[in-house]
Amino acid sequence: MARALPVSNPDKVLYPDAGFTKADVVGYYRAVAPVLVPHLKGRALTLRRFPDGVDGESFFEKRCPAHAPDWVAKVEVTRSSGPSYRACSVEDADTLVWLANLAALELHPSLALAADPDRPTTMVFDLDPGPPAAIGECAEVACNLRRLLEDLELESVAKTSGLKGMQVYVPFNTDVDFDTTKTLSHTIGLILQKQMRPLVVTTMSKGERPGKVFIDWSQNDRAKTTVSVYSLRAREHPSASTPLTWDEVEKAVGAGKEALVFSPQEVLGRVERSGDLFAPVRQRHQKLPEAVSRLLESRP
Repeated sequence: MARALPVSNPDKVLYPDAGFTKADVVGYYRAVAPVLVPHLKGRALTLRRFPDGVDGESFFEKRCPAHAPDWVAKVEVTRSSGPSYRACSVEDADTLVWLANLAALELHPSLALAADPDRPTTMVFDLDPGPPAAIGECAEVACNLRRLLEDLELESVAKTSGLKGMQVYVPFNTDVDFDTTKTLSHTIGLILQKQMRPLVVTTMSKGERPGKVFIDWSQNDRAKTTVSVYSLRAREHPSASTPLTWDEVEKAVGAGKEALVFSPQEVLGRVERSGDLFAPVRQRHQKLPEAVSRLLESRP
């Protein structure tokens, strides 16, 4: 049974340009919970909180707040250096509402389940356009990335970042580790960089990114998180990270920066019509082809 959770300052405007209030944020997360919660269950969650709205200061919060109610799930996070800590984990819609009331607009989960933190369930490619490149260039890179992955007998799923870029996920849900996914994603990124020069870059140097699409393979790391599907993002008008069909991605090739931007209401409408387009990321089980496994094992 859902808890009666009070919302403090429900009329507080968190997106001033759109007049989108805390009550609106809470309402969105409550409505999207049926498709969002399954993607967050059992994962350590990093919050990005905006107590004064998107125009104010924000901060990332890895530790679950000390004032969290007992019914909010917490998971232990160990680190290579430093003490462990407890992070929030979203197990139900009430937790989403409680987080929304904290103005935790953005939700960034681990790629691994907390119970098996060295085993990512998925591999991610974060496609970040450097202006004047935009979502249209990301779509072009994503389509080429999909074809390369298909050559490796791997299916993939795309979503918007909710800001200016796009992400491509490769579900595994099998016995892989971060060393494997990081090495493989870097290798694939380098191949695309060679095939799509000068559009694609894989180096971290920001000086090389203008007009190009940066493939951030480094997200495949135990210590990092990636914005969740359906999470709101901090921009002038509220938008959310939205799963896409590959037809939508192909049609967006060459489009401008306003393409594939979805408001919370549009996201909910898409869910009502099509269900959870991102469900394969948690449901699909894939193993690395033997040839790829041997190649990775042979690397110095």
